[in-house]
Amino acid sequence: MGFGVGERPERSVAAHLTGVEYPIDREDLVAAAEDAEASPDVINLLKCLPRERYDTLSMAQRDLAEAARRFAMGGHAPLTGSVDRRNLGRDAVEDNPDGNPRHP
Repeated sequence: MGFGVGERPERSVAAHLTGVEYPIDREDLVAAAEDAEASPDVINLLKCLPRERYDTLSMAQRDLAEAARRFAMGGHAPLTGSVDRRNLGRDAVEDNPDGNPRHP
């Protein structure tokens, strides 16, 4: 998903974020997208937004990357370790039960 850049409007998450009044709860945002016949991918991505409530459009747009990461993981939080992308693989090495110091 390109978050509205070069996408057809019905497949664009951004189009569904701009079509509602803020503040809005995540569940209401999902319901509005369902009412607008959004694609299942858009609806599931909106369900993965990290906050329960959004006060502004820009607040929702900032969380799209986190929602996409959660959506890619099936909507689940990581099992262990940090979610900071600067530390990719660090936790797997440092917390490795086999004591293997190499990157996985």
